Amino acid sequence: MIYLDNAATTKPCPEAVHAALEAMTDNFGNPSSLHRAGLNAQLAVDRARKAIADSLGATPDNIIFTSGATESNNLALRGISAAYGRKRRRIVASAVEHASVEETLADLESKGFEVVRVSPREDGRFYPEDFLAACNEETVLLTMMYVNNETGYILPVKETFTAAKRRFKDIITHTDCVQAYMKLPVKANQLGADLISLSGHKIHGVKGVGALYIRKGVRVLPVVTGGKQEKGIRSGTESVPLICAFGAAVEKLSTTISERWEHVTSLKTRLTELLAEIEGVEVNSPADGSPYVVNISAAGKRSEIMLHYLEGRDIYVSSGSACSKGQQSGVLGQFGITGKRADSALRISMTADTTEAEIEAFAQALAEGIASVRG
Repeated sequence: MIYLDNAATTKPCPEAVHAALEAMTDNFGNPSSLHRAGLNAQLAVDRARKAIADSLGATPDNIIFTSGATESNNLALRGISAAYGRKRRRIVASAVEHASVEETLADLESKGFEVVRVSPREDGRFYPEDFLAACNEETVLLTMMYVNNETGYILPVKETFTAAKRRFKDIITHTDCVQAYMKLPVKANQLGADLISLSGHKIHGVKGVGALYIRKGVRVLPVVTGGKQEKGIRSGTESVPLICAFGAAVEKLSTTISERWEHVTSLKTRLTELLAEIEGVEVNSPADGSPYVVNISAAGKRSEIMLHYLEGRDIYVSSGSACSKGQQSGVLGQFGITGKRADSALRISMTADTTEAEIEAFAQALAEGIASVRG
């Protein structure tokens, strides 16, 4: 199997699997219990929390565990809106956010918030000054993802947040770092972020766990209430196995970010060279984007058809457009990729475990598929 859909999910690393298994078999206590088994579980959660905090240049008190980045994004947007949105009712966001942000924004919009979505310019790039122009004294929240999950485009989060904080001292900043975390250096203070959403299963942890970094002094009202776990911000018994797996993956990856980036960059370079030899293939991702995500259009062949052709060759990629019911991706459209080009989009997403041989096998299968399948 050649798995090139790592932006959707990654294979859990052995360290994460071991940590989860150990928590399920030897350390299965409830971390809220007062006996030794509960204390041991709490210590395991504390270790994972510290690993994630250290990776962000933060303290453990800044980290709240959730069920995943979707919940983290909801908690950030809804929790901030509830805490600060009585007087300030404007939210500014990029127009290419993940559905968990975009649909939450749409819901807040229906509840009376004004949402201003900032699009890329004609050159397909975002500029900090466009976000600043959308902000004013009524703005409660500025949210923008760090790395776009469909194209790998790196948004100017640091520059935008720094300038926004300088001009609007009360503005709250949030970034969805799912496709950036453990790939790019993600440091809260350097980014100027008040809130950062993270996911476990995108970094070789397991599904069902995420985290939200909350800067000290920022109030986030809970979306889920109950037993006062996670400082009362996210009630519910913590999933110790999933949290331990998350922490183990972070411990493994946090010291090799630059080395892995270099390796995946070389894979992207090789992939781009091979794609240039295939007639009709267009690369939709920017040259200076994250090498972990490469979006292409396959010579007018509908993405669903090509996806299943490749699957028949035991090669797994994803569609870069929302082909369900003929709908094209709104994100790709924001980057100027429309019509047949959007309808034939494929997303190839790699990790440091991806090999050059796998990239070459994919390119060969793609060329054969373009020659043999009908659009």
